[in-house]
Amino acid sequence: MLSEDSDSSILVGALADIAVCLSDARPTELVAQDVLERAHLSIGASELAVWLDGGGELVRTWGAGPEEASVDELRAAMAGAAPGIVAREMSFGPRRVGILLARFGGDVVEPVERFLEALAALLAAFVANSERSRRLEGDLQIRMREVQEQKRFTETVLDLLPLGLYVIDRDYRITVWNRKRETGMQGVSRDEAIGRTIFEILHRQPEDVVRREFDEVFATGKTQQFQTESSASGALRTYRLSKIPIRDQAGVVTHIITIGEDITDWVEAREAVAQNEKLAAIGRLAAGIMHEINNPLATIAACAESMALETRVDGSTSQGAQDGAADGGPEYLKIIESEVQRCKRIIDGLLDFSRPRAQERQSLQVNTVVERALFLLKHHARFKQLTVQAELGTELATVHASSEQLIQVMIALLMNAADAMPQYGRVLIRTRAAPRGAKHVVIEVQDEGSGMTRNEMSRIFEPFYTTKEPGRGTGLGLAICHGIVADHGGRIEVSSEPGKGTRFTILLPMEEA
Repeated sequence: MLSEDSDSSILVGALADIAVCLSDARPTELVAQDVLERAHLSIGASELAVWLDGGGELVRTWGAGPEEASVDELRAAMAGAAPGIVAREMSFGPRRVGILLARFGGDVVEPVERFLEALAALLAAFVANSERSRRLEGDLQIRMREVQEQKRFTETVLDLLPLGLYVIDRDYRITVWNRKRETGMQGVSRDEAIGRTIFEILHRQPEDVVRREFDEVFATGKTQQFQTESSASGALRTYRLSKIPIRDQAGVVTHIITIGEDITDWVEAREAVAQNEKLAAIGRLAAGIMHEINNPLATIAACAESMALETRVDGSTSQGAQDGAADGGPEYLKIIESEVQRCKRIIDGLLDFSRPRAQERQSLQVNTVVERALFLLKHHARFKQLTVQAELGTELATVHASSEQLIQVMIALLMNAADAMPQYGRVLIRTRAAPRGAKHVVIEVQDEGSGMTRNEMSRIFEPFYTTKEPGRGTGLGLAICHGIVADHGGRIEVSSEPGKGTRFTILLPMEEA
C-alpha cells in the first residue's frame, strides 16, 4: 500500500492510463474489468469493486481481488462506519450510477482518497455513457426492425397486387419493381431491374417515346392514363397504363409510379353490355320501323292488285287490257322498285347498327354520324310526335372514331331526351367547332324535358343509376356513353335545371393531321 509520503505522480500516471483505457472500443464489461485490475494494483487495495444502482438496489457488477464486502459493509462504509473500507458515489449529473468500493489492510492516505474520488468520477461517466449507448443502440435496433418490418409489409402488399408496378427516379432508374412485373413472358427479376434505367429493361417501345412520356409527367406533374394492346403473352390483351407523379414536401416531382393493369376481361364485358344496350335500343326502334315498312308494303300491294285486275286469271289478256297494262305497268313497276329500295334502306340501316363488329376507327365527319342516327330514329313512333331540330355546323374538322359507337351514343342521348319530354316536345341537336384554340368538335343534344337536380346530375353517369320509372331503363346507357366518349379521348358534360330541360355536350378531339 502507498504511504502518505509516496509520490502522488504514480497515481496521476495511473489515472491517465485508466482514462485512455476507458476510451477503448471493447465491450463495456471488458473495459471496466481491465480498469479495476489496473487500479487495484496501483493503490494496493485487497478488493476494488463497482456496485451499480439497479433501480434502488446495489449490485456488485465488476471487481478485482477476492469478493469479500457485503451489502451491509457497503452501506456502513457509505456512512463512514467501516474501518479499512472506502466507498465513493459514482454520480453522473444528478443521478447516482453506483458505488466504487475499496478494501485496504490499514489506513488510507490522502493521495489514495483523491485517486478513488477521481476514479469514481471517471467510472460514473463511463458507465452512464455506456448505458446511454446501449439504450440508443437498442432503440436504434428496435427502430430498424420496425422499418424493416414496414418495408417487408409494403413489399408484400405491392407484390400481392394484381397489377404490374414500378417506380423510377429523375434519373430514370428503377427503385421499386413488384412481383407482377417479374412474371409472364416479358418478366424481369427484381434484382435485375432495381438500380438500372427503365430504358435498359423495357425494349418494346422506342426509348424516345418512353422518355417523352416520363418527361411530360416530371414537367407537368399530371397523371397520365392510356390504353394499349399487346400480344406479348400470345393472345391479344388490353392494358391500362397509369403514370402517377410522387412529390416531395416542396412539391417537386421526384419519382413516377407506373401501373399496368390487364383490363381485357373488363373491356370485353363492357362491350358485351354495350351490345346488349344496343339490342335493347333496337327493340325499342323495331315497332316503329315495322310500322314504317308497312307503308311501302301497302303501296306495293296496291300496285300489284291494280296490275292483277288488268290481267285475266287464265293468263290471256284482251287487247284493251294489254293496252292498259302497257300504259300502267311501267309506272307500277317503278313505284314498286322505289318502295322496295325504301324498305331495303330502312332494314340495312337497322342491321348495320345492330351487327357486332370490330370497332375500327376511321376519319369521320360528326355531321354524318348525326344524320345516320336521325335516319334510324325517324322511324320510331315516339319521335314522330317530337320536333327534331338539327343545326349542323359547316367546315368542321374530322374526328378519328368508330362510327357505330358514336351512333350508339347519339341514339342513347336522343332516346333519353324523348323519354324526358311530354308528347310534343322539341329536341335540338347541334354540331359546331370548339372556341378558338381548343382542338375539339362539339355535339350538343338539348331537350325541353323535366330537367334534373344537382344531385341527379352528379350521379347520371354511374352504372345502374336511372331517374326513369321502373322497367323503362337499366341505368347503363349513359354510363356506356361516358365510357365510349372517354375511350375516344373526349368528354361528355351535362347541364340541367329542374323544369328547364337538359343539355348534353360531347367534345371529341380533332383528328391529327
